[in-house]
Amino acid sequence: MRFFDTHAHLNDEDFAGILDDVVAEAVAAGVKRTLVIGIDRASSERAVEIAWRHESLYAAVGIQPNVCGPATEEDWNAIVAMLDRPKVVALGETGLDGYWQTVPMEVQRVWFDRHLRLSQERRIPFIVHLRDSVEPIREMLEEAARRGPLRGVMHSFTGDEAYAARCVELGLYVSFAGMATFKKSDDLRRVAASVPEDRLLVETDAPYLSPEPYRGKKPNRPAWVVHTLAKLADARGVSPESLAETTYRNACRLFGLDADAA
Repeated sequence: MRFFDTHAHLNDEDFAGILDDVVAEAVAAGVKRTLVIGIDRASSERAVEIAWRHESLYAAVGIQPNVCGPATEEDWNAIVAMLDRPKVVALGETGLDGYWQTVPMEVQRVWFDRHLRLSQERRIPFIVHLRDSVEPIREMLEEAARRGPLRGVMHSFTGDEAYAARCVELGLYVSFAGMATFKKSDDLRRVAASVPEDRLLVETDAPYLSPEPYRGKKPNRPAWVVHTLAKLADARGVSPESLAETTYRNACRLFGLDADAA
């Protein structure tokens, strides 16, 4: 089997000193590709750097809603410039966060809009963070869709079936992380079972959201995506082998990679 972890923060300090081992462990587990996610200028630069050094890694660059408050025009210009760097295949993570409330929502909206417009302009997929902000994000996605096609992924999805269906209608993929493995996540697994086969993705969100049987242990790591994949396969009534290949090819299609090259 081969897997694609579509969301991992391997640029996080939790992986300092162990990154090479974590990447090797993932590849040995069948995780042929991992997307390393930036949340600000510095972490985006780090994502690009480590993607360049490791064959299995790719980078996403962006400014996450919880840290967009102090971001500057210089930071944004640097993000835009990074899109031309090798192995940068996505923009984000972006989106809105209504949980932490560290940045005013109106400021978050400005930065989310910037990412959406740049994605449409450059035809590069975006990655959406949607914690406690389901309806505001839907409104902004609907508005963006009126301008033109959308290409992106709802990361670590926690919405309901109707919301997932609307995201798919808007052209998006839906990705599930370790929460889908938790014992009390039956509703989330039902949502995952409802997503069309060609729009489903899987991720770790490492170093966070470790799946069962490693719940509560840090750092989460790309090798553990196999546990989330197995739980999703069970929920959908298909074999892990089949779903692993499906989600791998889905991710390659979204990020513009050759599925037969790895």
